[in-house]
Amino acid sequence: MLHGKLLKQRNLLRQPALHVEHLEPRLYLTAAPEFLPGEVLVQYEANATPQDREAIRGLVEAALKQEIHTRAMQAAGVGVLDRVQLPGNMPVQAAIQMFQNHPHVVVAEPNYVITTAAVSNDPGYINGSLWGMESDDSPVDIGPAGTTNLYGSQAEEAWYAGATGSSSIYVGIIDEGFQYTHPDLVNNAWTNPIEANGVAGVDDDGNGYVDDIYGWDFFSNDNTPYDGTGDDHGTHVAGTIGAEGGNGLGVAGVNWDVTMISAKFLGPSGGYTSGAIQAVDYITDLKILHNIDIIATNNSWGGGGFSSLLEAAIIRGANEDILFIAAAGNNSSNIDASVYYPASYSTSSPQDANNTPASYEAVVAVASITSTGGLSSFSNYGATRVDLGAPGSSIYSTLPTDTYGTYSGTSMATPHVTGAAALFASQYSQGSRPTGEEIRNALLQSAVPTPSLDGITVTGGRLDVNAALALANPPGLDVSITP
Repeated sequence: MLHGKLLKQRNLLRQPALHVEHLEPRLYLTAAPEFLPGEVLVQYEANATPQDREAIRGLVEAALKQEIHTRAMQAAGVGVLDRVQLPGNMPVQAAIQMFQNHPHVVVAEPNYVITTAAVSNDPGYINGSLWGMESDDSPVDIGPAGTTNLYGSQAEEAWYAGATGSSSIYVGIIDEGFQYTHPDLVNNAWTNPIEANGVAGVDDDGNGYVDDIYGWDFFSNDNTPYDGTGDDHGTHVAGTIGAEGGNGLGVAGVNWDVTMISAKFLGPSGGYTSGAIQAVDYITDLKILHNIDIIATNNSWGGGGFSSLLEAAIIRGANEDILFIAAAGNNSSNIDASVYYPASYSTSSPQDANNTPASYEAVVAVASITSTGGLSSFSNYGATRVDLGAPGSSIYSTLPTDTYGTYSGTSMATPHVTGAAALFASQYSQGSRPTGEEIRNALLQSAVPTPSLDGITVTGGRLDVNAALALANPPGLDVSITP
């Protein structure tokens, strides 16, 4: 994979001047390593003492770079995970073999490099175009002229029927950070109430992160998950899930009302498995600790090889009814034959037999389609590993510094599905929310058959938000048919 955001061009629509600024494409030619040289992730048995861990590191003269033991790991009875620095030019695979030979070591693996799943975009677009939200306007005309698209997500139909979301539904955005002060995002961005009303410099909610008022940055290990214009990918994703609708500004997300939590682990040139594990567990921890309805995480990223440790973290989330909605990737490849992580992970059939499976499949892998219903040229696919398609080419959404622009990628398709999951859950009252399995089933069962996806995705179809909502059956709602 190539470093950073490959060949990304963007046109920015600034408010309120409404002028268009063209930025020249940025090209990164340095090939990113598949994993970090000189680093290994080592997980020990739960009964390994600090002295044991130090002695094991000493066998390869490795230095402790970071100790990771999230609340989710502790709750699952999992041992400490060390991120270690190898001495000199020691080969990663040689060190892994040495660590794995020790009886106190459960897993030793590389710290894989992970990047966003956005691709270059065509600079021409119609200002305000939200084809990904549009419907076929059947049986009634919805919205202004020119806002009809058979291959849109049909979110527009759901809005017309009164389904616009709920702030009591939470989603985690595991990505770059996002601009939580953006006018179209500020009312739907999570604020940690315990930390916001607590004592500065104190971990008031006891989750291991001090003053995580707006989420956490696992790339820089600090409490400022938004770092400016470099967080464009995460901000774009957030807008598709939950840009506020009906406010007369910019764009509308699938949900006009939702609560989005930032778990940043991607920096300017991507991120690493170690950060992804912590970000996934952070969201799981929050659901348990704060007792809030986190129904899904959005994962518009990928790269690197198989990680037993990341697979285990995704399963921990699944056990708390958190769907893991993932981009299928942008290699134009069949990922049944050539796996792409994290989309190729499974919570019901783990690749590592030592990882206990969840009771259901929580991973939803998303391909990208165009506004004319074709598979996007860059999109990965797979008859058994990619579940459905969603709008991902030329998607208009929020960008940093209160702007808007168009990006393409399976990164852009994925938040349409995450948004649909949240909108589905919002049809149920608190205390009667659907399970992760029920939400996943509704999304897949309601997919609309699409020729370009037939035989190359599990459903052979594309996202239909309104059709998914038609499958919702919250308690107290009589859906019986009287003859």
